[in-house]
Amino acid sequence: MSTVDTAPRAGLAPRLPGFAVFGALIASAGLPIYIHAPKFYVDEYGVSLAALGTMLGVLRLLDVVQDPALGRLSAYLKAHRAASVWVAVVLMAGAMLGLFAVTPPIAPLWWFAAMLTLVFSSFSYLTICFYAQGVASAAHLPGNGHLQLARWRETGALIGICAAAVAPTALGGYAGFAVAFACLAAVAVLLMADQWRATDVPAGTGFGVVLRDRVARKLLVVALFNAAPVAVTSTLFLFFVESRLQAPGWEGPFLLIFFLSAALAAPLWGRLAESFGAKRVLLGAMVLAIGVFAWAVMLGAGDLVAFGVICVLSGAAVGADMTLLPALFARRMSEISPGAAEGFGLWSFVSKFTLALAAVSLLPLLQSGGFDPGESNDADALWLLSLLYGGLPCLLKLAAIALLARTPIDEKDRA
Repeated sequence: MSTVDTAPRAGLAPRLPGFAVFGALIASAGLPIYIHAPKFYVDEYGVSLAALGTMLGVLRLLDVVQDPALGRLSAYLKAHRAASVWVAVVLMAGAMLGLFAVTPPIAPLWWFAAMLTLVFSSFSYLTICFYAQGVASAAHLPGNGHLQLARWRETGALIGICAAAVAPTALGGYAGFAVAFACLAAVAVLLMADQWRATDVPAGTGFGVVLRDRVARKLLVVALFNAAPVAVTSTLFLFFVESRLQAPGWEGPFLLIFFLSAALAAPLWGRLAESFGAKRVLLGAMVLAIGVFAWAVMLGAGDLVAFGVICVLSGAAVGADMTLLPALFARRMSEISPGAAEGFGLWSFVSKFTLALAAVSLLPLLQSGGFDPGESNDADALWLLSLLYGGLPCLLKLAAIALLARTPIDEKDRA
């Protein structure tokens, strides 16, 4: 157990709006990796979907593998965290401009790979530094510091995702999105300029301390099973809307409903957790998610209103996942590994591993079951799609509930 002084000190309390804006910056960088960039390079430069898919798979593997190493790097550079964050933000903003606002000086596929590699690496490093700094900063907030900070941080992140989803349309194209992202980066850096206090961040303790702790290990496994349903639905979402609901063109509105619901619900879950405990409230949100996923299995062509309600409820449940589970993990890191960088390197690895695993396993399974994207599918293929989209997440959520229920968490201070 750490002997680091965690008594709140008002003069060192974090500037919460700055954490919200920085969270929005990081989150708005994540969306183009999956949605904007592939479509832009297909439409603008005629790169084939197969080539982009293969390249994204390779880059995704790199992204998953490098996160623990970036956690170690963040711990090593903790005395120079402010400078390293500045460098990473500049690289990420520059790569986003290169991706969307610069005509590729080399073959578009290789330019796509080079720019996304910079975005991936910077995004991962900033995420690890940001969450690790949050562990140290939350100690200087009165009351439930980790939940307070998580509420601001994750609400900002969800608003950033919503803004990034509509920015290319609202700003007249992808170049406008890239320029707006660079402006947001400048604002976020200024708001967080004095928040990367090296003296506030204890030295890293290595992965061993985190992995030897029973509660930390269980929370990482809970995170794996709890992130898996979102990975499954994210991978299959476009196919479900297009083929099962027979509603091509509705993907964007449904995504916006989902993320807005998550953003609006996140602060409410945080307040409930402060009153009733994060573990208890998170378990309730997981039960809600199971009911929603089970309902989705029963939908068919034309059930747009029902699916809209599902997007609202599932988005609300994801708001709890994004706010409360990281807060529980951050609280544990503050007790056993106050530096937290290695811990959040592992946390990031677990979250991204589920996305990679879902893409690698589900799409071939769908194809082997006779599903053909964008084409007419028989009842068996559509039923398989429904079972994977709604039924599989129910089983994974049940596993997460069982694991979390058995994880001993001291909430005498309400997380």
